[in-house]
Amino acid sequence: MALSDALRAEFEELCTHYPERRAGLIPALHRCQDENGGWLTPEILEDLADFFGLAPVDVYGVASFYPMFRLRPVGEHVISVCHNISCALRGAEALLEHICERTGARPGLDGTSPDGRFTVLRVECQGACANAPMVEVHGEYHEDLDPAKVDRLLAELQSGAPARGAR
Repeated sequence: MALSDALRAEFEELCTHYPERRAGLIPALHRCQDENGGWLTPEILEDLADFFGLAPVDVYGVASFYPMFRLRPVGEHVISVCHNISCALRGAEALLEHICERTGARPGLDGTSPDGRFTVLRVECQGACANAPMVEVHGEYHEDLDPAKVDRLLAELQSGAPARGAR
């Protein structure tokens, strides 16, 4: 059983806030991913399907559709680099290469750095076009980036300090 009794109780309460039980799936996926070190195992997806009364393929469909859910292990820090037009025109690809060079990671879930600290993802538009290029780390946007700002961000992440200085 991948879902603890405590999580099941939390999700029961969560479902009381929605007109249909299945509406609690996305918040439950977020919570499970947080509890499981940043990714969702097949067992978690199956238990959620059972809990919400859904077919496992329906839960997998939701988890695989949204980029914030990960179906494989990730590094301690997931750095999502936007590569849509505004970011691309303002140097996102060069920043992606710079981040990969500094962390030892390759873009993608299979490219986690050898030390397990960083996973670097190339993602679609994050809605920060006016402040391109940008990356997202731990739910926080870092915008108007250049290599020096990225180096400060990475230094903060490597030191364990909150990654706030790159903005």
